[in-house]
Amino acid sequence: MRKYLKYTKNFYFVFTTLFVLWMIFIDSNDIFSQFKLNSKVKELENQKEYLLDRKEKIKQDRQELMSNNELLEKFARERYLMKKKTEDLYVIIQDK
Repeated sequence: MRKYLKYTKNFYFVFTTLFVLWMIFIDSNDIFSQFKLNSKVKELENQKEYLLDRKEKIKQDRQELMSNNELLEKFARERYLMKKKTEDLYVIIQDK
């Protein structure tokens, strides 16, 4: 017990101990906050990867639509309800 008491009288030991406790528990950038931020970064990186994959798929679909007039016409008719001047358009809504 006596040897532990001699460390408590040492200014550097006390200061270092208090500093470490402050950094671990009290500071705004404590260990718990760092773990939360690290998990958030991993989550955002996964989301970024998903969105980049989706972006590539959309680019491929766009390129395919722009190169094929029949697909472009089909897309416009289905998605934007476009029609030719001589056609009539009927929209059927199905009840669930």
